[in-house]
Amino acid sequence: MSSVPDTHVLGNNLRDGELLEHRVLNLISEPDLVALTKVLVAAGGENPGGTEAATVTVLEDFCRAAGLDVSTETVAPGRPNFTAVLPGGRAPGLLFLGHSDVVPAGDGWERPPLEPYVRDGRLFGRGSTDMKGGLAAVVIALKALKEAGADLPFNAALACTVDEEDLGIGIRAYTAVALADPLFSYSACVVAEPTDLETVIGCRGDSYIELKVTGKSAHSGRPADGRNAIDAAAKILDLVRDDHARLQAGQDPLLGAGSWNIGLISGGTGTSMVAAECTVSLDRRLMPDDDAHLILDRLRARISEAGIDTDGISVTAEVTMEMPGFRTPADHPLVANSVSALADAGVDSAVTGWTAACDGGFIVRDLGVPAVVMGPGGLNDQAHQVNESVSIAELVAAARAYALMCLRHGRS
Repeated sequence: MSSVPDTHVLGNNLRDGELLEHRVLNLISEPDLVALTKVLVAAGGENPGGTEAATVTVLEDFCRAAGLDVSTETVAPGRPNFTAVLPGGRAPGLLFLGHSDVVPAGDGWERPPLEPYVRDGRLFGRGSTDMKGGLAAVVIALKALKEAGADLPFNAALACTVDEEDLGIGIRAYTAVALADPLFSYSACVVAEPTDLETVIGCRGDSYIELKVTGKSAHSGRPADGRNAIDAAAKILDLVRDDHARLQAGQDPLLGAGSWNIGLISGGTGTSMVAAECTVSLDRRLMPDDDAHLILDRLRARISEAGIDTDGISVTAEVTMEMPGFRTPADHPLVANSVSALADAGVDSAVTGWTAACDGGFIVRDLGVPAVVMGPGGLNDQAHQVNESVSIAELVAAARAYALMCLRHGRS
């Protein structure tokens, strides 16, 4: 990672903007960043199984002490969305997006997962990568901008939502409030999810589809007297697998393809009985232009065309969760800002796509604000893993890059 130049050496060779950048970067303290990340990890917020209130309290106290404008909005009991704003002028601003919940820790950790510790240049604990480290990097960057007296012509803000790891009630509440707020004005969004500090310009979305198949119970000695819901569900799953194979034949160079996964299935009441009910939970990954409700309509049509929902079998289905995908043009100024800011923070950042999903799709779809995903930590090797950890060097580089992005936002 590159070092920050010494202003005593460079002196008047730096323009005012470069001097300000240098001053801001010097105010980003690694010990402060590590300390804040530790406290955020210790606050927990496992979802499902807990609330995000403790994490939001940590953010609220820190940001208020840093002189930022803070606010919360209760989405559900114990589940507040949080916003911190570094106020500036009226030009369209830069929004950072994160979430306060973490996935359940599970078993197998070498130390208690909510008792963070540092070893070999990494900070360990549940949520350290996904995404307490990213949250800490954003607020440390905003704090440094405030302390340096940066007079931005726009607001720079962090929106931290609840329930990203499950049903997304937090981001839906946030976008609803933003749509109704005449003062909401942002022209770009950086989702601080873990990307190994790559600049991600597109994400697939995700959706959950729940099927309930109903038949008629009978004695297994006379199966023809009943209508087997499990048999009918198996035929539906054949349709799902066929559609998955069809999707894989058309790969997008950046994002791959939409996909189906059969996540849960349950049915029947006894081995000697014809199953009267069967439920199936499907995960359908979405391309940026996909609509989960239209996908479900097509599946319903195929079920009927195959004659599955006849002769005593009925099928009900609903979309229980939808997270839209997005794609930002590679030549968008936001992308250039991210890449150049990372370069000046010592990181050679690739421009890539993500097969995962994140809340950024709601910002793009519902608010019309272009987005990239860029943050410290590894999605595939650390997020949701036992003994999750994040590189401290990446935390520092992320905070520096976020601060530089704020200082350079809106420049042509």
